[in-house]
Amino acid sequence: MRAVRSVFSRQQYEAIAKIALAGVSFASLTVAAFAQQATSPARGVGVPSAQGSVRLEELTVEGQGGSPARVLVAREDPRGPIDGFVAKRTLTSTKTDTPLIETPQSISVIGRQEIDAIKPQQIGEIINYSPGVYGNAFGPDTRFDFFQIRGFTASDTGLYRDGLQLFNFGFGSYKVDPFGVERIDILRGPAAVLFGQGGPGGLINIVSKKPPLDPLRYIEVGGGSFGQKYLGFDIGGPADADGHWFFRLTGIGRQGGTQVDRLDENRGYIAPTFTYKPDGATTFTFLSSVQYDDTGRINAFLPYQGTVRPDVLGTRIPRSYNVQDPVNNVYRRTQFNLGYEFEHIFDDTWTFRQNLRYAYTESYDNSFQILGYADPLQTQLSRYRFRATSRAGLFNVDNNAVARFDDGLFKHTFLVGLDYKNFQLNDNQATGGFVGPTVANFNLLAPNYGSPTVAAAPYLVNYNVFQQTGIYAQDQIKLTPELTLVLSGRGDFTSNEVNNLLASTVTRQTANAGTQRYGLIYNFDFGLAPYVSYASFFNPQVGTNFFSQPFKPTTGDQYEVGVKYQPPGFDAFLTLAAFDLTLANSLTIDPTNNLNQLQLGETRSRGFEAQFVANLTRNLNVTASFTSFNIEITRGDVGVIGRAPTATPETLATLFADYTIPTGPWAGFGFGGGARYVGRSFADVNNTLTVPERVLFDAVVHYNYDNWRLAVNAQNLADKRFVSSCQSTSACFYGEARRITASLSYKW
Repeated sequence: MRAVRSVFSRQQYEAIAKIALAGVSFASLTVAAFAQQATSPARGVGVPSAQGSVRLEELTVEGQGGSPARVLVAREDPRGPIDGFVAKRTLTSTKTDTPLIETPQSISVIGRQEIDAIKPQQIGEIINYSPGVYGNAFGPDTRFDFFQIRGFTASDTGLYRDGLQLFNFGFGSYKVDPFGVERIDILRGPAAVLFGQGGPGGLINIVSKKPPLDPLRYIEVGGGSFGQKYLGFDIGGPADADGHWFFRLTGIGRQGGTQVDRLDENRGYIAPTFTYKPDGATTFTFLSSVQYDDTGRINAFLPYQGTVRPDVLGTRIPRSYNVQDPVNNVYRRTQFNLGYEFEHIFDDTWTFRQNLRYAYTESYDNSFQILGYADPLQTQLSRYRFRATSRAGLFNVDNNAVARFDDGLFKHTFLVGLDYKNFQLNDNQATGGFVGPTVANFNLLAPNYGSPTVAAAPYLVNYNVFQQTGIYAQDQIKLTPELTLVLSGRGDFTSNEVNNLLASTVTRQTANAGTQRYGLIYNFDFGLAPYVSYASFFNPQVGTNFFSQPFKPTTGDQYEVGVKYQPPGFDAFLTLAAFDLTLANSLTIDPTNNLNQLQLGETRSRGFEAQFVANLTRNLNVTASFTSFNIEITRGDVGVIGRAPTATPETLATLFADYTIPTGPWAGFGFGGGARYVGRSFADVNNTLTVPERVLFDAVVHYNYDNWRLAVNAQNLADKRFVSSCQSTSACFYGEARRITASLSYKW
């Protein structure tokens, strides 16, 4: 039980609690009646919900006259909606329902209200307002969600949905439409001890929209820049009178152009879900989605001169040029997810959960790729043909049991689990234009769209199978009511098989390892919580390099110290964290061969992060972040030691606020905006060429009337022309152009 000083009276709090309970069909029970049922106030009272049991936490408030009052209020569901911008709880960091203020690791949570205020078309646009994260690292991309965390690529192994990995390897990839997202948890630092395969920087867990308790009817239409238009709908609620069945159907269709000439972004997405809850202890939620993308490559591998710096004629390649050719620039993907979340509460001690999903993606990628300039005046871009067809299937299952008990000395939240992953990829890659007929150069002075294609010959035809089995355990020990010790350990057993169908060879590799995490956090009564943690990680690699050689697993560890602050009676959260993170055998693009990857000896990232998020009033929400780190290669080739990896900005800062006028003649009218600062990065391994820093501005104006909402959003409001990053001097990528979107929604 915790004490909170409040301006509300006891009667007001009782009314609030009743309203909260009304949504779960318990409005007829008073707060006093619930208090009589609270056999374990420290854990709260369980009430049925579509996502499991709604937990009610007991608060002691100081009401009118200074007399204390006990009330019960609905506790935030770590897999459900967030009130405003400030989240309270998470499952991602510990796989147990734990308050953020008691988690000894840096984590951010983005809720639906913040997502709606930003109005993104890609996940990278959402996460860019969080510390330590660099989304859309290679500019806007209709195919993949590229992002870095703490300077390391995390979009390959660090993308999760509903606690299960969406593994992106080669050209077999998954992309999540923001319209189907309820919240996003961003866990910074190694998470291998609970999730297995994963990078050092952390992971992003996307939580899907789940069936709501109350009837939901929502429709939205919109459109804007580049001829984009869309229609989305979201319906759901109880499906029977007894409150055992709940459903939700979410869908969106997008159609229109992009910032690149004659390149469309068309998408269809639909996600049917339902929940069955036969009693207050058991919950089964079926989750599925189907998505089809018909688009192309927005970003080409452009040269440094002509993008970041002017070419020899003093000009730059226009951002809108489709240098990969509209006729041949095609990307199509079909993906689906099918799975469930199961939870059963046995008693006051034990809870069992099982998450299971099969995900499938099939894609076709065909375009002309750039080799560099073909003439001394830099007016012609040399091109070749690239084609890739991929089919990937990913099966995940995670079983875990949680026990909450008191051994007489300490209170424990004990977790034990077993997970399994099976990833299979048919990977076919081909090129053309090197032997025989060549691809016509692209003329920058007079764009020659519609160039005829050339034959493509396969250079890689592989069938990859990767399997991982992990056993993990964790104990969150309350040494005192204020001091919590977190102990975590895991054992992983992996196998990687690559069938090279061109060479008729099979490469097999096994890798087993143990990982661990230790954390200590102290919660003061006034909301301050300093913490310290250590974590190691193990990331086995899938596939082989360009020369059919298997990769070594990447390994490493992190030390982190920080402080969190959640002021009582004020809906805000502040996080400060300093980290020292080391990665061995890190992968990077070969600067002499874009189709190959190299493993560096060791890379180290040390830095500082800060985030402040607050619901300053019921109508004013704000989030701000700052990141500064130093990343360098500490072991490897002599020529690169002490250098920073390319395409990695080391300073990031953001601010976003949204306000709605509550009363008066302008009631319902609102506005907001944000600023994003991205520091410089390097374009070559010797760190002699830089990609400049920039500041980008976003804005939103909206009006709410009854159940209607009209909004106009703008990304990169000033239409600043910039390069997101360069992997090398021949591989630079333009950032997003200004995009304005108008939307109209109705909810009933």
